[in-house]
Amino acid sequence: MRVGLTLSGPNLSEDGARFAAQLGVSDVVIHFNDYSAGADAAPYLDGGQVGPILRDCRGTPAWDYDFMRRAVDMLARHGLRVAALENFSPLHWHDVLLDGPRKHEQMEGLKRLVSDAGRAGIPVIGYNFSLAGVWGWKRRPVARGGAMTVVLDLDEAEQQSPIPDGMVWNMRYRDADPGAAPLQVAETELWDRCAWFLRELVPVAEEAGVRLAAHPDDPPVDRLRGTARLVNRHAKYDRLLSLADSPSNALEFCVGSLQEMPDGDIYETTRRFARRQAIAYVHFRNVKGRVPHYAEAFVDDGDVDMSRIVRILHEEGFGGVLVPDHVPDLACSAPWHAGHAYTVGYMKALIGLADRLPASASPITPTDGREGSRPTT
Repeated sequence: MRVGLTLSGPNLSEDGARFAAQLGVSDVVIHFNDYSAGADAAPYLDGGQVGPILRDCRGTPAWDYDFMRRAVDMLARHGLRVAALENFSPLHWHDVLLDGPRKHEQMEGLKRLVSDAGRAGIPVIGYNFSLAGVWGWKRRPVARGGAMTVVLDLDEAEQQSPIPDGMVWNMRYRDADPGAAPLQVAETELWDRCAWFLRELVPVAEEAGVRLAAHPDDPPVDRLRGTARLVNRHAKYDRLLSLADSPSNALEFCVGSLQEMPDGDIYETTRRFARRQAIAYVHFRNVKGRVPHYAEAFVDDGDVDMSRIVRILHEEGFGGVLVPDHVPDLACSAPWHAGHAYTVGYMKALIGLADRLPASASPITPTDGREGSRPTT
């Protein structure tokens, strides 16, 4: 196992690469989406608006071989490997998600992208087959010491507010049509679309030596903004893997999202999929509570015994990368850097001692995730 770091936006740069190298990580997960383009995110970041606000993707360039190779080479100059590319741009696959008129054209583009990623040395592409995407969070100062973090605590109107026309995965890909009807998609439709996506793309990924890694829903509610969710229960990961029996159909295993689900044992699920060698890489995140109320926590302060997760992965021979995910903001001049430095150090210590960690440990009793709640000990 190796500890990595996720780099996106201004951190996918020479400065970000130096920071990762100084932390002693060997691998990075990269994002090419520009999440900072478009509308003002300040109301969400300040805690006054549901989000996150992921903005406008209409200016997304083509992610071809040369584009990807430049990023791979820049990181290599700092001794870093690319463990995965995370998230397609909605501009490149919105009609695949929506079963729209350009889905075949966009699928051909995805096939070129996957082939070019393999040539460029990117072994994994993480994706989230979702229409509403990651949405519904509120930012509150409820993590340890009053640190700002993400909570889920939606009322019914917030949860079912329609997706604005011209948006998918919480990003705008075209102008809105004022007369468009609200988007409504049933679970059976979403699974049919995902099955077609995998039938088309997995053979190309196999040839390119790339694994397609599915992220579970976050938040893992049954419906969000009028649309179904795909992987909002542990067992639905089994269903997704059954759609294409191939090492290239794999999992972007998010400990936090799985723990947020209303049922399922995170330790048994980790062991089961690690034993199947289905995990491409791990989002190493801790939370307090489950849907419909939870709060994201520091890695050592949530409902999950993260040392037990590491021990299970070690026992099952997992040899991939774990990256911090959704780290609460530390109260300092560089909240992202400080929080990730702390988390990486904690993870490196766990992995370095993996063979000496207890083989079994009692799970921590989940809290309800509301403001002010603390884990039961």
